[in-house]
This record gives sequence, C-alpha cells and structure tokens, in this order.
Amino acid sequence: MPPATGVRPFQCGVRALSDPQDPVGTSLDSGHGRHRGLPVDTLALVSRAPGTAGEPVGHRTVGELPTGRFDDAPFIRACRGLAVDRVPVWFMRQAGRSLPEYRAARGTGSILEAITRPDLVAELTRQPVDRYGTDAAIFFSDIVVPVAAVGFGVEVTPGTGPVVARPFRARGDLDRLRPLEPELDTPFVIAAIEQVVGQLAVPLIGFAGAPFTVASYLVEGGPSRNFTKVKTLMTTEPGVWFELMDRLCAMAVTSLRSQLDAGASAVQLFDSWAGSLSPHHYEHFALPATCRVIAELSESHPASPVILFGVGTGELLGLMATSGADVVGVDWRVPLDQARQRLGPEVAVQGNLDPALCLGPAATAVEETRLVLQRAGSRPGHIFNLGHGVLPETDPGVLERVVDVVHAEGLSGVVSSG
Repeated sequence: MPPATGVRPFQCGVRALSDPQDPVGTSLDSGHGRHRGLPVDTLALVSRAPGTAGEPVGHRTVGELPTGRFDDAPFIRACRGLAVDRVPVWFMRQAGRSLPEYRAARGTGSILEAITRPDLVAELTRQPVDRYGTDAAIFFSDIVVPVAAVGFGVEVTPGTGPVVARPFRARGDLDRLRPLEPELDTPFVIAAIEQVVGQLAVPLIGFAGAPFTVASYLVEGGPSRNFTKVKTLMTTEPGVWFELMDRLCAMAVTSLRSQLDAGASAVQLFDSWAGSLSPHHYEHFALPATCRVIAELSESHPASPVILFGVGTGELLGLMATSGADVVGVDWRVPLDQARQRLGPEVAVQGNLDPALCLGPAATAVEETRLVLQRAGSRPGHIFNLGHGVLPETDPGVLERVVDVVHAEGLSGVVSSG
C-alpha cells in the first residue's frame, strides 16, 4: 500500500538478522541502533572496560561522537552496547504515587498544572533516584504536554488519562496543531531540566509520545480499548492520516531536541498503543513517523541514545528494530532472550519485569527479577526496567530490593573492575 499522494515517504533502516545458530547473540558487532547500516570500516562497538581510553562508541562516518558528562555512566554505556560495571536499572513511572514523598510534594490538582512548576518537577524527578539508587532519572512530565501547550484542548484526568474536548476528526483539525515553539510554549520544561540536571549524579532521560500514540489520544478522544476511530481514519483517509503524522512527528522532534539541549542525556519515545496494530498496519501507518523522529534526532544529537518503547509489541519487535532506536523497551509478555532474538544483535534491550509482580512479597519480585536477568544473559546491552510503569500501590521497599539484586547479580555486559 503506497503512501497517499503528497505524503513524504520515509525509508526505515534495514535490520541485520541475528544468527539462527546464536539466537541470543554474543556481541553488538554489526552496527548499533540508528548508526547501523554505515560502512563496515567505520568505528564499531566493542565491549571494553568502562573508561578505556580511545574506545569506539557507536558508528561514525567522520570524527568521533561528542563527549558527554555521563559517557561512562552504566546507563549510557548499556544503551551503546558497551561493557558496564553493573547492569543499570530505572523504572518507568518511577516518580509517582507509589512514593509517599511524591504524594506529599505533589498534592492535588492537574498534572498539567504541576508540570509548569520547575521546582516541583525537579524535586519529583529526583525523588526515586534518591530513594532507589536508580542509574537514570526520567523527567517528570506527560506525553500530551506539547499538544496541550499548542492549544489543542487536552486535559489529563486522574484515573483516566488524557482526554480531548474536541477530538481530531477531519483535515480541518490539522490547523489546531501549529508548530511547537519550546521557548514560548514549554519554557517550564526547559527550566526544570536545566535545574534538575545540575542536581543529579545520573543521566536524565527526556521523553515524548510517538506520533501514533499521541494521534490515538487525539482521534479517540482519550484512552481506548479497540482504537476503532484511529484505525478507521488511517485506513479510509490516509492522506489526512499522514499529514497528522507529519505534524506530530515535527512536534516530537522539536520537543525532544529542546529537552536534549537543556541537558537531558537520552530520550525515550513512548509508543504505548502501537501493540494495537497488526504488523502490516504498524509498518505502514506508524513506523515511518517513528523512524523520521529518530533519524532527525540522530542528525542533531548523534551522541544521545534513543529508546523506543511500546506495550503489547511482541509481534512488532522485528519492525521496531528497523526504527534506528539504540534501545527497544520490551513489556513483560516476551521473555528477554526471545526479544533479543527478534530484535537482532544490533539493538540493546530494556525491561522487562511484570509490574504486577512487585505488588506481592519482596521475595517474589526478587525471584522474578533474577529470571529476567538470567534471560538477559551476559551479552552487553541490557537496561533493567519493568515491562510498563510502576503501579501506584507498589511498596517502594520492594523496588529497593529489585535495584539491589540487579546491581549485585546482573551479568549483561558486566566486566570485573579488577
């Protein structure tokens, strides 16, 4: 199915398949993430001890990757498929209602209002790092902040999520999605990131919603079970759909660039609802916009890792591997060894403990954490995380135990300091 007339096609990267005789893989030896596919005589990823002088990090056709404050941090090194001194860990939604200090600081009111307060955002972003000792912080925000900031009419309702007063229905609604101007529309994001990066001893992850997932909210009017409206729009009005993708792609790129310029070290693209699509529809209607976001970030911020995450995307992992992302996040439904096989040896993996398993005794979570680490193996390129966000009723003490076990027992890419 060719793109509609007037819509700019975008060619995603070509994935090198993993060796069927070595389904998990042993090294990231044929290019990595958005740098793969470049000539084989460019710099190759190698597994060297952290801090080794002159080690290659990623593929570059000219020169070297710019140096950064956190180049030797386990999180950044794992994103690049390099050796680490411990398996890094962070949690999606680690800043949230499960923390009593979060509830005390956050109080009541809209999350979109809270996000406009840099001091509060910096505090909420730091809290889980201070408590758990995670290897990265995730910026406290929401994926609908850019579309809300340009006046599309989005609110985040407690217990429901994003709700759109006037959902996207036709071509005329494109006029409601003007280009994002971060300095005018989201200066509070820039201010909060600049503030918190000076307070953190670990990398900060910025984020945005992938174009398909943001479009799903705008078209459906809120969370959906079947995504009937968005699937109808993209299959019956492909011209309008691809124009919507172009607008949301540009907005995501602008937002992510502003976060990286403010001091974020990496970014995650949340394609939370991509799992609602068949592989064919994902490849045609969603993946090209994701590829474009990552490609444009690669041009402007080549040293900043990009993570792509979706829920229920087990059958899409092979396609997600062609996006150019350095890391693909995996939910709990696919064992990590199988996920590695589907992704191929060039992409690092993130995940994937079932969040529900953190609601019971700590011993259960620890046992399941060890199983995830076992399936991740010793090959470099694993960032431990949950398979989705921390649930509000989670006991923080359980997550503290999980972090301790990951740091003490994880083997992916770990080299002895001696």
